[in-house]
Amino acid sequence: MPRRVGKYTVELPSRPFIAGRAAIGGTIEGEGPLGQQLDDIFPEPKFDESSWEKAEVRLQLAAIVRALVASQRKAEEIELFFGGDLLNQCTATSFAQRDYSMPLAGVYGACSTFALALALAALSVDGGGFRRTMAAASSHFCSAEKQFRFPLEYGGQPTPTAQRTATAAGAVVIDTDEGNALSAHSAHVSQVIFGRVMDLGVNDANEMGAAMAPAAADTLIRFLRDTKTSPADYDQILTGDLGEIGSTLFRGLVRKEAGLDVSPVHQDCGVLLYDTARQDAGVGGSGIGCSAAVLCADALPKLERGELKRVLFLGTGALLSAISPMQSETIPAIAHGVLLVGE
Repeated sequence: MPRRVGKYTVELPSRPFIAGRAAIGGTIEGEGPLGQQLDDIFPEPKFDESSWEKAEVRLQLAAIVRALVASQRKAEEIELFFGGDLLNQCTATSFAQRDYSMPLAGVYGACSTFALALALAALSVDGGGFRRTMAAASSHFCSAEKQFRFPLEYGGQPTPTAQRTATAAGAVVIDTDEGNALSAHSAHVSQVIFGRVMDLGVNDANEMGAAMAPAAADTLIRFLRDTKTSPADYDQILTGDLGEIGSTLFRGLVRKEAGLDVSPVHQDCGVLLYDTARQDAGVGGSGIGCSAAVLCADALPKLERGELKRVLFLGTGALLSAISPMQSETIPAIAHGVLLVGE
């Protein structure tokens, strides 16, 4: 059963493990630094569908199917599915589940959704109520632009501080460690921490890294205090997705608030997914699928191979809506944390 560590952190003694994973990307993502590590790349942005939204459904479905195959499980063996996306009412996730028999718990935390889904999926298994769960999330550049900014046909130009919404999806199967042969070379979920809503007054929707950095710093500092650890105790502290500007602010905030230097072990999913010097990706990636794909394509395989032992994944999300910036609202943000350990 889960047990509390400190004030905010929860430890999972049963050590639920990642039995299967998958990361899918679009063309731009396939041309980035992690392109060779993606399980599949969709060469055409609409995926032969009639709309961007239907394309995103296909994107998430592809990640789900790949993860199930990797876990050697069937959809009917998944007892609870946690998933989310950026579309209104999480329609990509619910539409993707129309042909499956998995009970659905839709979740939303903006770009922190995959971390939130992963934490809840692992807690559900560790609590004993479920033997096998799944977490998935997706985003699509074109559907996100259409909803939060302008349709591509408008021809709007991004600002220098903007991030590119990733056309990507990630999915994992969480299983109980009951002598399963797959668990011997898998990442285990060791601890989780849930974020608090933070709002330091950033009101530029094109500078979401700045809005999310305080939430990431807050969650990290609370986690380190709860666990009585330091950044040096982790091989990687992986934020997702602050981009280049937000990452700099995050490191500065942690240094200012806690006197800690995370630079030697900090990496950001938004920075890892694209080569911003070569690709048209602004100051890095964003979107729910960004951290989902990077975690599944890069961090989890490294944990499985023993290249990394302890990865603290901090999924970050800007909790704005399509209309809140038009109402002169500032941007609240949140960050959820999952500690993943390799054998």
